Amino acid sequence: MGYFDAASSAPLHPVARQALHASLDEGWADPARLYREGRRARMLLDAAREAAAEAVGCRADELVFTSSGTRAVHDGIAGALAGRRRAGRHLIVSAVEHSSVLHAAEVHEADGGTVTRVAVDRGGRVDPAAYAAALRPGTALACLQSANHEVGTEQPVAEVARACREAGVPLLVDAAQSLGWGPVEGDWSLLAASAHKWGGPSGVGLLVVRKGVRFAPRGPADERESGRAPGFENIPAVVAAAASLRAVRAEAAQEAARLRELTELVRARVPELVPDTEVVGDPVRRLPGTVTFSCLYVDGEALLHELDRAGFSVSSGSSCTSSTLTPSHVLKAMGVLSEGNVRVSLPRGTAAGDVDRFLEVLPRAVAAVRGKLGAPAASEVVREAGAVVVDAVGRRCPIPVIELAKVIGDVPVGGTVRVLADDEAARLDIPAWCEMRGQEYVGEEPAERGSAYVVRRLS
Repeated sequence: MGYFDAASSAPLHPVARQALHASLDEGWADPARLYREGRRARMLLDAAREAAAEAVGCRADELVFTSSGTRAVHDGIAGALAGRRRAGRHLIVSAVEHSSVLHAAEVHEADGGTVTRVAVDRGGRVDPAAYAAALRPGTALACLQSANHEVGTEQPVAEVARACREAGVPLLVDAAQSLGWGPVEGDWSLLAASAHKWGGPSGVGLLVVRKGVRFAPRGPADERESGRAPGFENIPAVVAAAASLRAVRAEAAQEAARLRELTELVRARVPELVPDTEVVGDPVRRLPGTVTFSCLYVDGEALLHELDRAGFSVSSGSSCTSSTLTPSHVLKAMGVLSEGNVRVSLPRGTAAGDVDRFLEVLPRAVAAVRGKLGAPAASEVVREAGAVVVDAVGRRCPIPVIELAKVIGDVPVGGTVRVLADDEAARLDIPAWCEMRGQEYVGEEPAERGSAYVVRRLS
C-alpha cells in the first residue's frame, strides 16, 4: 500500500507516538497549579515550548499552542488586524493561500475591510514586486504561505518580508507545509503551523507573534497561553508535537534529498507514461516530497477511486472531487488544467519501490477512466455561421473538453469551435487544453445557456 497524501496529514512519527505515551502519565494535571502534579505538567509544557521555539527560530514567550493550524491562522489574522486597526483595514493575501487564510479574508471584507489578492504565475509563485506594489497607507497586515499545499511551490517569503518591513507592515506566514523541513527565512512578524503536517498529532497548532507586533486577541479573555489561545492545554499532544518537530528536523536534510529524487522521477516519467498530462507547480522551488499533475479527459474522482483500488492514496484539486463543483482555487489562480488532477505528497520514509509501483499502476488507472469516458452520449454538434458548436450544457468536467477534442480535428485550420458549457471548470480547463494542444483560445462569450468558449484551430 502507498499512502501518498502527506500534505494533508503525515503519518504519526514514531517519536511523536513515544512522547505521547510517555507524557500521558505526567502531563494530565493543570499546569497553572502549584502542587507537584501541576508543576510536572508545567515543566513538560515549558520544555515543549522551548523545543518548538528553537525549531521555529523565535523566543519561547513569542509562541503559543493552539487547537489546530486553522485556529492559529484565524487567531493570528484577527489579532493582528485588531491590533493595527488604527493603521488601517487593508489586508493583502496571495491568490493561492490556504482556505483558512482566504476565509479569514472574506470575514474581514464582510466586516468592512478591504482585501488585495496578489496573483501568481503559472508555477504558482508570487512576484515580490507585486506584494510591494499592493502595500499602501492603511495596510494593516499581509499574509503569505511559505509553500503551497496543493502544488508544493515555495514562495519568496524573505523578499516579501523585506518589502513589508520597509513599509512598516507585519507579515503573517502560513508555514504549515514547510516547517518540518526547516525554519522560515526572512524578517516575518507572525507565523502559523500545524503539527499533523510534520508527523505530530492532530489538534495542535503553533502561533508565533514577534515582540513589538501590535496584537489584540479576539474573543473573551483567557489566562492561558498568554491570552492568545483559550482553553486547557493538551499537554501530551503538545509534547508529542514538539518532540516530533525536533525529530523530523534532525532527519530533514537527508530525507529531503531522497524524496526530491523520487518526485523528480515522477515529474519526468508521468508525461512519458501518460499522454496529455501536465505537471504543474514550480519545477525547482518546491517542497521535496510534493508533485502535482493533471490528466486531460479524466474525471478526478474516478481516477482517485481507481488508484485507491490499486493501493495508492492520493489527493486531487479537480472540481470532480469537490462538493462545490468548482475547481481548486490554487489551480484556477495558476491558470493550469484542473481536470484529472492528482497530488502526490510523499511521507518521510517512502520507499523507492513504492514510487516505481505507482508509476506502473498510474497509466492503467488513467486508461481505465478515459475508456469509461471516451464514448459518452454524444453531445449535440451543429454548424452555426461556419463555426462548429458543441452543446455540453449540463455536462460536468471533463466532458466539455472531451467533446471539444472529438470535433477539433474536423474543423479546418483557422476555423472555430464554440463549446457551450455551464460547468465552472470549463472556464479553466478549455484554455489550459488549448495551451497544451497548440490551439488558440479566443475567449468566453455570453450564451442563452451557460457560456460559449471559442477555440480556433491552428494546426
